[in-house]
Amino acid sequence: MLFLVVSQPGPTRPSEMRPQREAYWAWAEKARADGHLQHVWARTGRGAVAVFDVDSHDTLHRLLTEWCELVPAQFDIHPLVDPGEARAFLSKT
Repeated sequence: MLFLVVSQPGPTRPSEMRPQREAYWAWAEKARADGHLQHVWARTGRGAVAVFDVDSHDTLHRLLTEWCELVPAQFDIHPLVDPGEARAFLSKT
């Protein structure tokens, strides 16, 4: 299951969050190594955009909870469809 996640960090000074932000990037590398995080980009200013590939909503919930423990944020979550699956779906309708 693919999800695009856009984070909006809480209203804190970036300098106050530096250690947590550094820990976030270490966490992101582990999530990438585990195969759950396909891509992640820092947003201009604040926040991040990530693509997760997970086996369940529970796994996504766990990962976003871990993310929030490091950098409290609100998330916009968008389910995605693999382009090949979307094209296969179109050919069946």
